[in-house]
Amino acid sequence: MPLDRVRRLLVGPFTPQPHGDWDLSAQAPPPATGLTPAAVLMAISDEAAPQLLLTRRTAHLKRHAGQVAFPGGRQDAGDADSVAAALREAEEEVALPRHHVEVLGTLDPYRTGTGYLVTPVVGVVPPGLTLRAHPDEVDELFHVPLAHVLDPANHLRQTGQWQGQDRHYWAIRHDRHYIWGATAGMIVALARRLEQLG
Repeated sequence: MPLDRVRRLLVGPFTPQPHGDWDLSAQAPPPATGLTPAAVLMAISDEAAPQLLLTRRTAHLKRHAGQVAFPGGRQDAGDADSVAAALREAEEEVALPRHHVEVLGTLDPYRTGTGYLVTPVVGVVPPGLTLRAHPDEVDELFHVPLAHVLDPANHLRQTGQWQGQDRHYWAIRHDRHYIWGATAGMIVALARRLEQLG
């Protein structure tokens, strides 16, 4: 099962391998200086067919408006670490109580083209929790099958224009949802880690 494999991955020794928006580009990434720390929660439901929690951001936000994302955001000065930041943001954005999250660990940090260094925090949550989208930040929250998004057959290489240049990025489709950019990149990175695990 995908969740069992994720548990095994994060129990063993884990050496971070930073990656980011430039993974599919021939260009060298810019220097990793001055990046703003951020964290997201990859919340996986503990059930026979595990589901991954995602959100669609509101259209009026200054950054990443309308995009599919994990609950998360900038790490604040009051956050003890990236795990605390991810849990706080998930509680604020989708009313996910932090005491319901079994934190398994963190994955490879992800550098975004918008100047963030994002730490994905993987957590397991009970199925059937009553969640509520914060209307100022989240238009919709939904779940996708973990097996679907981890399947390499569903990882699409896409190209688009950004700041006058072609940019290559990962995308994953599920029903009416289009997951792309950093969110898809983090999912693909997890899938590749699991392939290495065997």
